[in-house]
Amino acid sequence: MRFYKNCLYCNEALSGRTDKKFCDVQCKSAYQYQQSKLQPERFYNKVDNQLKLNRKILKEFNKGGKVTLRAELLMDQGFNPNFFTHYWKNHKGEVYLFVYEYGFLKIKENNKTKYLLILWQNYMEHKLHE
Repeated sequence: MRFYKNCLYCNEALSGRTDKKFCDVQCKSAYQYQQSKLQPERFYNKVDNQLKLNRKILKEFNKGGKVTLRAELLMDQGFNPNFFTHYWKNHKGEVYLFVYEYGFLKIKENNKTKYLLILWQNYMEHKLHE
């Protein structure tokens, strides 16, 4: 007895093995991608996506290597300062948070919250391990 089934993705009739679910690897891949989009976002994906967004935002605003700007400018773009990859403490005791090579320090200037943006420098490396 032969069972006739259809591809789970494109609904085309299947031929071959009785346990076959897809007509080809493209349909299998497309189906798995479609199913993953229906799943709630996993914690890892949320963190990774926020880090990518933070890096993109910091890169966009810090074209010169060092810049100070209002916190709202970053926040309006979706920046979240709670997501960072590492930190660096300078000789004054200020702790810069980094998203890969882009660093930021929250400061108060004229009663306004701002961020000082910097780029990672080679001299910061030795301080990382202390």
